[in-house]
Amino acid sequence: MSTADRLAGASAAAPARPLAIAYSPCPNDTFVFDAWAHGRIPGAPALDVTFADIDITNGMAERGELDVLKVSYAVLPWVLEEYALLPCGGALGRGCGPLVLTREPGLDLTGKTVAVPSERSTAYLLFRLWAADVLAEGVGKVVVLPFHEIMPAVRDGRVDAGLVIHEARFTYQDYGLHRLADMGEHWESTTGLPIPLGAIIAKRSLGAETLRALAESARASVRMAWDDPEASRPYVRAHAQELDPAVADQHIGLYVNEFTADLGDAGYAAVRGLLTRAAAEGLVPAIAADALDFP
Repeated sequence: MSTADRLAGASAAAPARPLAIAYSPCPNDTFVFDAWAHGRIPGAPALDVTFADIDITNGMAERGELDVLKVSYAVLPWVLEEYALLPCGGALGRGCGPLVLTREPGLDLTGKTVAVPSERSTAYLLFRLWAADVLAEGVGKVVVLPFHEIMPAVRDGRVDAGLVIHEARFTYQDYGLHRLADMGEHWESTTGLPIPLGAIIAKRSLGAETLRALAESARASVRMAWDDPEASRPYVRAHAQELDPAVADQHIGLYVNEFTADLGDAGYAAVRGLLTRAAAEGLVPAIAADALDFP
């Protein structure tokens, strides 16, 4: 059965109202959701889109706001009772992890101040796991800053180091900064698993049929974006106005991959591995064995 047929079959169960969704204005999200948000997928549930950075959407999820959200995998232990993890649309991969940046190469972070994008972000969770392995005495202080403010803060000496995500992987040298450590590289070398970063979740109260329609819609939107990348460019550029188009393309190429279309066994293993290890370290609550199962 084709995606269009499955969506048509599920449409009778879909809510009559547009579903409230929030995702970031970053190129990978606008690329992924372009076709769906603009009504180009026959039978897909209509969307009412809000743009918000990941620390905002994490908070929305914890408060039970909105129907569908792009969140950090790290927040799942707090929200899986109300939200189901969709098996597609998110961000996992290899060679795409958060970086720790400093002004001085090789800086010892013991006792230093580190800026992070969110204390409930996957980036911060990966940082905590890395620090537990390599910094016996830990850092001195962690401060939360919007991700686009972190590199200027490190450059200007307001913090000693910064944990950065997204396109900062491609632009940090423009700020005269040095890569101290790659959290994804550490994760991959110690687990062999891809790096779980951002998840798409939807309220369980929408019902199984609607959840399946959402997953099919997300998957169809990804594939349409791959089939015709030019169609998404106006949407991507409109929400990444300060980003060089070449960097936006690199961003999309890195974060939109086979795991975006389908988590698959390796993707689920990565998510479960992250949350299991983090729970063992006392960083997040443990999740139930079936908490990641999709209806």
